[in-house]
Amino acid sequence: MDKTFTYQELQKYNGKDGNPAYVSYKGTVYDVTESDLWKNGRHQNLHDAGDDMSLLIDQAPHGVEVFERELVKEVGKLV
Repeated sequence: MDKTFTYQELQKYNGKDGNPAYVSYKGTVYDVTESDLWKNGRHQNLHDAGDDMSLLIDQAPHGVEVFERELVKEVGKLV
């Protein structure tokens, strides 16, 4: 992926007002827009799109395999 995002840029991809929903994990940015689990930029009423999930994933009932799902696409790097 050639696209890079600063944290401030990532925050714009919050899944609201027609914006796509992106999250990052350990430096990689993922598009979760098509996932039903991220409707309107919210996941399980706990997490918001446009944020870094690196410290939060350990608290989730799932592991990092969620970033390998078909509807989740790698779109760039967090710098």
